[in-house]
Amino acid sequence: MSDTLWWQHGTIYQIYPRSFQDSNGDGIGDLEGIRQRLPYLIWLGVDAVWISPFYPSPMADFGYDVADYCDVDPIFGTLEDFDRLSADIHKAGMKLILDFVPNHTSDRHPWFQESRISRDSPKRDWYIWRDPAPDGGPPNNWISNFGGSAWQFDEATGQYYYHAFLKEQPDLNWRNPEVRWAMHDALRFWLDRGVDGFRVDVIWHLIKDADLRDNPINPAYEPHQRELNRLLEVHSCDQPEVHEVIAEMRAVLEEYDERVLIGEIYLPIERLMAYYGDDLKGAHLPFNFQLLQSAWDARHIDNLIREYETALPEGGWPNWVLGNHDQARIADRLGPAQARVAALLLLTLRGTPTLYYGDEIGMVQVPIPPERVQDPWEKNEPGLGFNRDPARTPMQWDESAHVGFSTVEPWLPVDHRESNRNVAAQKQDRSSLLCLYKRLLELRRERKALSIGRYVPVTAEGDILAFRREHDEERFLIVLNLGSTTHRLMLDEGVRGHVVLSCLGREAGDELSGTIEIPANEGLVVELAD
Repeated sequence: MSDTLWWQHGTIYQIYPRSFQDSNGDGIGDLEGIRQRLPYLIWLGVDAVWISPFYPSPMADFGYDVADYCDVDPIFGTLEDFDRLSADIHKAGMKLILDFVPNHTSDRHPWFQESRISRDSPKRDWYIWRDPAPDGGPPNNWISNFGGSAWQFDEATGQYYYHAFLKEQPDLNWRNPEVRWAMHDALRFWLDRGVDGFRVDVIWHLIKDADLRDNPINPAYEPHQRELNRLLEVHSCDQPEVHEVIAEMRAVLEEYDERVLIGEIYLPIERLMAYYGDDLKGAHLPFNFQLLQSAWDARHIDNLIREYETALPEGGWPNWVLGNHDQARIADRLGPAQARVAALLLLTLRGTPTLYYGDEIGMVQVPIPPERVQDPWEKNEPGLGFNRDPARTPMQWDESAHVGFSTVEPWLPVDHRESNRNVAAQKQDRSSLLCLYKRLLELRRERKALSIGRYVPVTAEGDILAFRREHDEERFLIVLNLGSTTHRLMLDEGVRGHVVLSCLGREAGDELSGTIEIPANEGLVVELAD
């Protein structure tokens, strides 16, 4: 598709490296394991691989506490392993996207170790240090995303440092030009090794209010919510100056050909759009998590899609996400039947879709016994349902004791509750969720209308969600039943078409016209006739 860039017509597949494939028998996935499983990704038909952090780290937050931005943690392998993986990904015609974590480092990072030596340290201003409040407490009321104060007192120097997440993850001061230059050099290190882009962690957090003013109280807070919700994050993130920082980061990528900058941003649509930047000089793809956070209701989702499409700046490219390493699995949120409908929605909407490993086989939340909990968020705020471990369990390749992931007990429990919830079983079953994903990915590649075509809303009622995708002479109608009963959709007079793909196995080629019945949990891709 020479008329679009690879990240526009392609699909992205996220891998959580600890959980994809263990190649050396230590129970933890690694880079060589990903390389060994590339034939599967080629078979599936994805276009780009996004790998969550594998940098050297004490693993307080499993790699999101970076101690060195320019190396590989021994748990995951070596730089040589990375180079082999990168070479094989590119040889297969795929692209490679890395996670980049610029908001904070590990407290073991040499920069922070130097910063905390004294108030006069040359790197003191690389982090956010402040004197105590008059009462000796934290400088302001900001709350950590993982609960508790976002300020940690340092006895040696008598000041607090700011951490939006764990105390082991001090925030960098992105108002300091030296920090920006150092991080730009880290980006270039990987770009020079052939990386095709970055997903930037919590990109909307990079700049904080210059005066570090208190966040206002949230009047809608309820006790069952996370502690962070007690306040409105007016001053601790999403500051106007962040867009200058992102534009500079984007400029680094523009030094190389066809690289992509993706930003992790949990914000409402109207605020999300600012992250495309003035003149589209911001993130190429500010991650769109609207479907992750939305009620699974046809009318609500229809309005959401229309609102998102309308809000896009001219030339801004859309994207959609239904699962990731921080959210409950799709099959758990929606149920197995609607997980099929969700797959069809994700892979037929206009824009770049991102898949999360294991969702294509319907992996569900795996129960984690208390003694095996790993997630620091769950440890800090236990029992409130914030544990991310259940969505990070090992990829289920087959029915063996360790599901083909490892030869030993994995770092998190595996799931044996359903004998067919694995790649080996579903590859042999043409009606499986995995084969549905594969066929959808094939269709996106074969038919431009389904990857880069226009989105045209279609009026529907009840549990039916419908829209059209059009490109040149190609025209498709997408019809989804998000409910548990049969509904009808009346096609416009003279409109007719035939089924190309069905969630429930309806015969391809079936002719449709007039009023069509859509059974519960059905989704149809219909090619319209001239």
